[in-house]
Amino acid sequence: MRTYYCLSLFIWTCMFHTVDAIPLQEKANSDLPSKMVVDLTKEDGKMLHRTKRGWMWNQFFLLEEYTGTDTQYVGKLHTDQDKGDGNLKYILTGDGAGSLFVIDENTGDIHAAKKLDREEKSLYILRAKAIDRKTGRQVEPESEFIIKIHDINDNEPKFTKDLYTASVPEMSGVGTSVIQVTATDADDANYGNSAKVVYSILQGQPYFSVDPESGIIKTALPDMSRENREQYQVVIQAKDMGGQMGGLSGTTTVNITLTDVNNNPPRFPQSTYQFNSPESVPLGTHLGRIKANDPDVGENAEMEYSIAEGDGADMFDVITDKDTQEGIITVKQNLDFENQMLYTLRVDASNTHPDPRFLHLGPFKDTAVVKISVQDIDEPPVFSKLFYLIEVDEDVKEGSIIGQVTAYDPDAMNNLIKYSIDRHTDMDRIFSIHSENGSIFTLKPLDRESSSWHNISITATEINNSKQSSHIPVFIRILDINDHAPEFAMYYETFVCENAKPGQLIQTISVMDKDDPPRGHKFFFEPVPEFPLNPNFTIVDNKDNTAGIVTRKDGYSRNKMSTYLLPILIFDNDYPIQSSTGTLTIRVCACDNQGNMQSCNAEALVLAAGLSTGALIAILLCVIILLVLVVLFAALKRQRKKEPLIISKDDVRDNIVTYNDEGGGEEDTQAFDIGTLRNPEAREDSKLRRDVMPETIFQIRRTVPLWENIDVQDFIHRRLKENDSDPSAPPYDSLATYAYEGNDSIANSLSSLESLTADCNQDYDYLSDWGPRFKKLADMYGGDDSD
Repeated sequence: MRTYYCLSLFIWTCMFHTVDAIPLQEKANSDLPSKMVVDLTKEDGKMLHRTKRGWMWNQFFLLEEYTGTDTQYVGKLHTDQDKGDGNLKYILTGDGAGSLFVIDENTGDIHAAKKLDREEKSLYILRAKAIDRKTGRQVEPESEFIIKIHDINDNEPKFTKDLYTASVPEMSGVGTSVIQVTATDADDANYGNSAKVVYSILQGQPYFSVDPESGIIKTALPDMSRENREQYQVVIQAKDMGGQMGGLSGTTTVNITLTDVNNNPPRFPQSTYQFNSPESVPLGTHLGRIKANDPDVGENAEMEYSIAEGDGADMFDVITDKDTQEGIITVKQNLDFENQMLYTLRVDASNTHPDPRFLHLGPFKDTAVVKISVQDIDEPPVFSKLFYLIEVDEDVKEGSIIGQVTAYDPDAMNNLIKYSIDRHTDMDRIFSIHSENGSIFTLKPLDRESSSWHNISITATEINNSKQSSHIPVFIRILDINDHAPEFAMYYETFVCENAKPGQLIQTISVMDKDDPPRGHKFFFEPVPEFPLNPNFTIVDNKDNTAGIVTRKDGYSRNKMSTYLLPILIFDNDYPIQSSTGTLTIRVCACDNQGNMQSCNAEALVLAAGLSTGALIAILLCVIILLVLVVLFAALKRQRKKEPLIISKDDVRDNIVTYNDEGGGEEDTQAFDIGTLRNPEAREDSKLRRDVMPETIFQIRRTVPLWENIDVQDFIHRRLKENDSDPSAPPYDSLATYAYEGNDSIANSLSSLESLTADCNQDYDYLSDWGPRFKKLADMYGGDDSD
């Protein structure tokens, strides 16, 4: 079997040698038709013989981006089984078969139907087979072949970023790396120079340069200053074909910023500053601000201000404002115009973060002169001390001078000063002060035991200007004088047993003293001089400000003497010596064998109060009897108040005021107000009853008041006469001070009382049977010659 193959190796070699002189497509098109198919016979001496198939071919090569009018010829498939009679049919399968690559099924010619792009796909694998049209069987086994796409320079280099941002410190040396840019080419790097990229700088010279192979941008000028120019824009070009003419190129932009370094010292814009300050400003007051300029930024521009040694360094201070980088001049000590009117300061401003690389440029600090003028202010008086402490004895006489305060006017005028005491600090007016010389004297006696300290406030005021005043505290300490005698520390209840033996201690006493001697208290105990030797008890001084009472005889009797009085002389050792006499009361009591008190003479205690036991019992019985009598009297009185009235329909009584209950008699001043009868004006007020709801209220006719203090009986008769002769008078004969009749009165109406003008007489003798409470009424109406 004969086989044919395409001379692709020859074509590939020719393409490498003629790529620059002859277009590849033209070279391929001119060589392929005459050299693609080769007939290999058995007579060819060194030909390869195949046993499995009767046809073979090598891989095909095809140029990308073909722009011709005809389809691009790829190659030809042929088998020795093909007799040229059209019985065989060639079929192509695999990558792009039928769409990108088409085959003439009769001749086996392969063409590219479309323009190919190597960057999309550089290799196609296809399979070919020959089929007998009649039988449909393969005359040759299916064979695989490869179509490779040859690259052309159709892609320009592209940078990984459209815009780069970089920075480099100012004052950097030449060749300092800034940033590296990278461009890639999609062409085949293994085929020619289509993917060989070379970098160059189009904009940014002479400040920067770029390495043509690595793309590293470097500084090209020394000592570039950020203060002169901070931003630079550099344009970098990447070109393929090794940078030769005809190569494709791409560009990118690099923004480069010069970062700051501390290469500039601070500088004051002026050499001298002037400030004014009143002499009365408080400490820490801000007088003014100064600022040194530094063209650097950030921490390189941070500075610190200080005052150099010299005039005013101890009077003023300067602090640094971290936000504004200003120096603030403040007052450190109190200013005094009379002492110094002008201060001249030297203020330094220096960087806090100097860069050692630039110290050779000079000292990184600057100095300015600050002049401060002190202005005179009317100041208040100034005391010679911050406070005064005066000590005085408590026995000082009234009006005595105990101390003195002094103040002066610090101004040049030297005004006169007057002194006074703030009475809010001396409410009791114990002290006073001389207004001219500041002498303090007492107005009242002093007592250390009442108050050992007095804290007062003295005011000094200018006479010509009362608004200028100062205050000073004065502490007055009252020194102790031994003016109090010692006395018993407590009340002692002392007793002695009847069976006491001589030398037995029955009581230990101690004393107290209101004085406070500087060396402490020391007390002595002795019998009074009138009784230097007591036969019953002995006073023993314990030398520790206490004394013991000791018995002197064997046994004591309550019947003979139930109580002993022992006077004791107590004195101190201070000057002048103060002494007092304390009397100790000692009772005689019965005790057991251990000396525990069982009972004392109670009768003696009662006699001391002036009453005996019998008298107390009698008084108690009298009090109980009086209480029983009071209780019985109250019970009887309450029972009498509850007795019912004797009421009958025929019972008719005249009274000034009618109630539903029995009155208390003539002495009962609460039943009615007798003054109403005596005072006609009071009756005219017509006060209503509070215990009965009135049914009808009649208008009382006003009559001429009787101003005379007449007899009650005569007054009643006159009122009766007036009502009898008055047709508008109420239909009942009564002089009630209320204008209505009570509801459901058990006494019924009193209208049947016979008036003075009645024709018939009434028998009132039965009133005498009603008891003493109705005696007055019976006398008025029951007698024959009744008035």
